[in-house]
Amino acid sequence: MTKYRIAKIPGDGIGPDVMAAAVKVLEVVEETRDIGFDFVELEVGDALKARTGVALPPGTIEEIEKSDAGLFAAVGETAKEVILPMRQELDLFVNLRPAKVYPNVPHLKEDVDIVMVRENTEGIYKMIGDRGDGWGFNVRVITTKASERIARWAFDYAVKYEREKVTCVHKSNVLDKSCGVFQEACQHVAGSYPNIEYDEVIVDACAMRLILRPEAFDVIVTTNLFGDILSDEAAGLVGGLGMTPSGNIGDNNAVFEPIHGTAPRLAGTGRANPMATILSAGMMLDWLGERNAATSIEDAVIEVLNEAKTLTPDLGGSAGTMDVAAAVSAKL
Repeated sequence: MTKYRIAKIPGDGIGPDVMAAAVKVLEVVEETRDIGFDFVELEVGDALKARTGVALPPGTIEEIEKSDAGLFAAVGETAKEVILPMRQELDLFVNLRPAKVYPNVPHLKEDVDIVMVRENTEGIYKMIGDRGDGWGFNVRVITTKASERIARWAFDYAVKYEREKVTCVHKSNVLDKSCGVFQEACQHVAGSYPNIEYDEVIVDACAMRLILRPEAFDVIVTTNLFGDILSDEAAGLVGGLGMTPSGNIGDNNAVFEPIHGTAPRLAGTGRANPMATILSAGMMLDWLGERNAATSIEDAVIEVLNEAKTLTPDLGGSAGTMDVAAAVSAKL
């Protein structure tokens, strides 16, 4: 049996609820396949900071680093104190955010299947800046090294998963000093992948086309802030944040998470949609090399959605968080 050490990070709000649902599904994977998990729970976030004054305790990064992967649920006001250091200190340079239409999930357009590959370590989120009386600034850092690295990862992903096109999203017509670096890096990398179609679009035009013609996109590679905004827009196309998983991926470490927030009004009610966290657990298995187990989780989710008997309120049903976990588990 292959055994994996998983850093389990529930966080705040609905985080513990949706984490419990994902762990239940992973426990069924253990029972039905030759895979085992040792879960190590790590406490981070708003509640911890309110109690101790620290949102990301010493040793947390090291515990994730010692693990085979991390599964993270949600954090609120302390996000910049938790997830940003986690991404940067572990060099999780890829933020992978698929946006896909699933059965019986309200959506704006049919047949949307877009993968957002967002540079995850620099840009505005380097948190370089200052604030004074009536003024403030943040510095946007874009380097050729990081830009080429994320572009190459996007093209490699397209090859591995048989995608046809990579689109570079930038704003170099205005942000010529920073986005110019990113655009040129993407162009340079694209030359090494002649079998993958390559195009470019300015970020504001991309925002419009995502609504009008999402079928024009396949894999999108972009900078940190643009990727953050556009991936939420893409999530809106396919039914909202409750159905949208993500992964923070580096060369040696990875932490997977739903892209939704803490939804404090749903915390502890048992009504939160756990699908994004369950799908994030599937992405984690795929990254660990357990492709068949990952596929089986997504297939089980699709079966439950197809039946439309066990849906949470945001999807038009009345099922609870753990009801959904039980239904997905039964399909496994």
